[in-house]
Amino acid sequence: MNHAAVLEVPATGIPTGKLGIWVFLVSEIMFFTGLIGSYIVLRLGSKSWPNPQELLNIGLLATNTIVLISSSLTMALSLDAIKRGSQRRLRLFLLLTALLGSAFLAIKFYDYLHMWHRGLTIASSLFGSCYYMLTGFHALHVLSGVILLLYLFITASRGMFSAANFGRIEYSGLYWHFIDIVWVILFAILCLV
Repeated sequence: MNHAAVLEVPATGIPTGKLGIWVFLVSEIMFFTGLIGSYIVLRLGSKSWPNPQELLNIGLLATNTIVLISSSLTMALSLDAIKRGSQRRLRLFLLLTALLGSAFLAIKFYDYLHMWHRGLTIASSLFGSCYYMLTGFHALHVLSGVILLLYLFITASRGMFSAANFGRIEYSGLYWHFIDIVWVILFAILCLV
């Protein structure tokens, strides 16, 4: 079975898939910019904003940041692997990336449980509403990314990618790196500022 990809290249000179993911990422940037901008306006406009370091488990969230940054490395290694023609390493790094994404979600779930037990809920305060809204939407993006990675892993297990056909790996990597960058920004504005 021939799995060679037919690259559609429009007048822009950019492959259709790459152009599509960049258009999608621009819409995601606008979405998260709106959420983060709202948080900043609410925080700056509030006369009494709680100190996040007293409410949040910063160590746990920092650990989660390291987990997600590590997943960016494994995602980059998966693309490098297939560009070099290594099916085994591609599958390994896709699976590691999915596992790290899943670990991020498990830690986030534990963080939510910890906060609920301490009384910080989405309805308890404006800070709680902002925190759950920002991190919840981000977690949904991570979940969709993990599902995508598992799909790519299954597809890779069937030999669907090669050194000449790796576009879906590259485009999925762009999405995954975007998710990671968003988390670093959220960690900084929610926990450190």
